[in-house]
Amino acid sequence: QVQLVESGGGLVQTGGSLRLSCVASGRTFTFNSYTMAWFRQAPEKERELVAAIMGSGGFTYYTDSVKGRATISRDNAKNTVYLQMNTLKPEDTAVYYCAARPTPYSGRLYTSPNDYDDWGQGTQVTVSS
Repeated sequence: QVQLVESGGGLVQTGGSLRLSCVASGRTFTFNSYTMAWFRQAPEKERELVAAIMGSGGFTYYTDSVKGRATISRDNAKNTVYLQMNTLKPEDTAVYYCAARPTPYSGRLYTSPNDYDDWGQGTQVTVSS
């Protein structure tokens, strides 16, 4: 079991920036062996993957709508994953969730929320027009 705590959400104007953070903890948990991901869910929409990063940090994934505007990174010494979002748009408004799952030996990156075992409570990001 992995506990995830997000922070950094808030209200920002269009074109602004935010950095979300997610701190992971657990009794038997090796952070650098876990794939970490940021999902988001807007009202009446399905939860979607925004970005993900493999345990080593060597591979990252971004959904098309945030490419060039978002950067996911991790600090394995601090058990923390970050999502830097720039040039925010009203359509980025959503609850952002941090998620974790063990990185498989295959190196496959999972993109469905159903493939992630542990979740944070979410942090609201609101972008005003």
